[in-house]
Amino acid sequence: MGNQTIWKEFLLAGLSDLPDLQLPLFLFFLLIYLLTLIWNLLIIVLIVTDSHLRVPMYFFLGNLAGLDLCYSSLTVPRILFDLQTKTRKISITACITQVYFFLFFACCDVFLLAVMSYDRYTAICQPLHYTQIMSWKVCGQLMSIVWCLSFTYSLVHTLYAFKLTFCGSDVIESFFCDLPPLFRISCSDTFINVLLIFLLGGFLAAGSLILTFLPYVYIIKTVLKIQAKGNRSKVFSTCTSHLTVVFMYYGSFMFNYFGPSAHYNFPGDKAVSVFYTVIVPLLNPLIYSLRNQDFKTAFQRVFRKIFPPK
Repeated sequence: MGNQTIWKEFLLAGLSDLPDLQLPLFLFFLLIYLLTLIWNLLIIVLIVTDSHLRVPMYFFLGNLAGLDLCYSSLTVPRILFDLQTKTRKISITACITQVYFFLFFACCDVFLLAVMSYDRYTAICQPLHYTQIMSWKVCGQLMSIVWCLSFTYSLVHTLYAFKLTFCGSDVIESFFCDLPPLFRISCSDTFINVLLIFLLGGFLAAGSLILTFLPYVYIIKTVLKIQAKGNRSKVFSTCTSHLTVVFMYYGSFMFNYFGPSAHYNFPGDKAVSVFYTVIVPLLNPLIYSLRNQDFKTAFQRVFRKIFPPK
């Protein structure tokens, strides 16, 4: 240890070192980021301005859109900066700070998906008591729980990450700072850090997964009892959109934190990371809005106000 250099800053490996790919990658991620901003901001604006969308379901969806904006803005601008400048340097403090906010927004997304499942269960299985159960006070309390759990979880990992020393390679084999790539280049014992991921992360992931899918057992039973095919298909459409987003999140996060890529570099690591940090925030608003008649109608109303028919 005495003859080894203790690193104070890292180099991000980035997406590719091939010069011919720098400009195409920059344009691709710039386009994805702009579309992500536009779609998510559009959803937030529609929910805030349209009185027909001021219900708990769209309140939570608006929060999800806001989280996706923050989530994408945490990584994509850095990708664009590195592709343009080719510096790729980042200090340890900035790196671990990025880890904190990345974990925070990711946890908020996962816990919010569980809350949205409960909201769908209440709306479908207990429609007569929906407004009493999902009052605005309850919605605020549920969001407070989401923020507090996410804050605590990300803070624990961040505090233990600051205790690590880095004296091996200074290259992070990723385009952003995350726990698994940091563990691979640390010369400290990362047993506690990894244990926290499997115990604390596993407990919260399993709990939120159960809370996300358990309501659907009752939802499916209720939907199958609906006689009208039109109403049944409308309910299934809403639930399918939510479940699609759930599978995308859990599949990519499980691979990153609990799969073999958490300990070893695999060729597909960056592709998976790009999917859940860049592509998913873009797909979320598309999945919810393109199949949602309420959003289409709200957009038409806003469009008519801006461009009234002659």
